[in-house]
Amino acid sequence: MDMDNRTSVSEFILLGLSEQPQQQLVFFGLSFSLYMIGCLGNLLTMLAIISDPHLHSPMYFFLSNLSLLDICFTSTTIPNMLANHLCGRTTISSPACLAQMYFFIAFGGADSILLSAMAYDRYVAICHPLHYVTIMSILRCALLVAVPWISANLISLVHTLLVTRLSFCTNRLPHFFCDLNTLIKLSCSDIQINELLVLVLGGLVVFIPFVYIVASYTPIAVAVWKVPSEQGKRKVFSTCGSHLCVVFLFYGTIIGVYFNPVSTHTTQMDMTATVMYTLVTPMLNPFIYSLRNRELKGALRRLLAK
Repeated sequence: MDMDNRTSVSEFILLGLSEQPQQQLVFFGLSFSLYMIGCLGNLLTMLAIISDPHLHSPMYFFLSNLSLLDICFTSTTIPNMLANHLCGRTTISSPACLAQMYFFIAFGGADSILLSAMAYDRYVAICHPLHYVTIMSILRCALLVAVPWISANLISLVHTLLVTRLSFCTNRLPHFFCDLNTLIKLSCSDIQINELLVLVLGGLVVFIPFVYIVASYTPIAVAVWKVPSEQGKRKVFSTCGSHLCVVFLFYGTIIGVYFNPVSTHTTQMDMTATVMYTLVTPMLNPFIYSLRNRELKGALRRLLAK
């Protein structure tokens, strides 16, 4: 049902990934499988790190927090989409829509900033190994984890409060969850401030961490080439390569959705990119890290053996 101009809406109609019943069934099976694999993989990673004293180091502390964020991030949108499909429901109330948008931005933003904290940890470990224990103290590690959570929640709160002041021309949302950009496009109100803050705050959460990660890996690459041992080079490339794979998967799709010119966007392209960073990337993270990390693979084997 469409609303008259400048009317408040009590609920939104989620159009989902597809309006074709056969395609919906395929998407449901694929989403459910990827979601379960991702949650199980991230949960096992967390349990392996917690249960193995050899992994109680800053690098694995950040990795366990990344796994927790990935579970929270995907759980913000995917279970609701799956439940809607099973119940044959397509609507979501306005308060639930705002709550979903808030947590989606908060967990996604925290994920982005945490990846830059992990890059800092690798920079210190490789470029300043003798001072690593001193620099990466318990207090600093706790601070590097607290900052992403606090700053991302504040940014999410600003976006959510600004959306509450909008009126909407329609309640038909061409997405499978309450996405900020999609909601803004449905509004009949003046959205200049909303669009400006998407770019400004989005830049703080996405571009600054991404640039910092790239800047951190420049001296790391120089330091790695100076390592005389081939085995040592392989070990460093294995750890850093895992992190870079996650970084390019995550940031590449987000930048494609939120920071490209509007004229280049199509609904199908945006939907595909959104599925990549909301579902595929969090599912791949534990496999990317565990398959390229001998210590973590050993911890996972010992955990499963128990």
